[in-house]
Amino acid sequence: MRLMTRLIAVLIVLFAASPAAAAETRVAVAANFAEPAKVIAARFTARTGHDATLSFGSSGQFYAQIANGAPYEVFLSADRERPEKAEAEGLGVAGSRFTYAIGRLVLYSKTPGLVDGRGAVLSQGRFQKLAIADPRTAPYGVAAVETMKKRRVYQALQPRLVQGTSITQAYQFVETGAAEVGFVAASQLIGVKGGSRWLVPASDHTPIDQQAVLLKTGANSAAAQAFIRFLKGPEARAIIQRYGYEVR
Repeated sequence: MRLMTRLIAVLIVLFAASPAAAAETRVAVAANFAEPAKVIAARFTARTGHDATLSFGSSGQFYAQIANGAPYEVFLSADRERPEKAEAEGLGVAGSRFTYAIGRLVLYSKTPGLVDGRGAVLSQGRFQKLAIADPRTAPYGVAAVETMKKRRVYQALQPRLVQGTSITQAYQFVETGAAEVGFVAASQLIGVKGGSRWLVPASDHTPIDQQAVLLKTGANSAAAQAFIRFLKGPEARAIIQRYGYEVR
């Protein structure tokens, strides 16, 4: 009887502790990182019991929301500029910023043979519309503009540009035929067969150094802190590489 009483007491403690131990964190994720983030969040929950609620969008839009009090606890940007700014302006926890992925830019078309292996199609002009992410808010858009400028085709192509609010919308423009070609993230093409593509040399643009930062709103959140640790770990890094990113 005494043993049974003790067993019941232990079970009560365990059940009572579980909800308190498990927590939730809200994570703002750059649109290009949506697919690996979903896999990482699922693994994170399986390993820790915590939940990560993900929101996807452009880095610039997220920064504006965070500056205006949006309750995100972790920010996964597509650049280093905005996490640096968040840290400098007191929105991020000092010393928490790090590079979680290095992105690659790809010129892509659903049409086989349209995009060649050297990007010469940019100067040949065998298309009517070219999709890019808005460079005012999306780092991949900045990289696209830098690439066109380096290849001295930007001015000629400006009338043909179709800007998406994020790299996700730029990809959708190509997928739906609204643009014949587009600058997209290499991660978006994992598992995509057919079409034609050119992996833009990393030297053609500023490195797409994607950084994460723990926001002040998550400074005391066990789930937010655990998510940052998990993102730095080997399991998350392997997922990131599988989706076409480089890691340090």
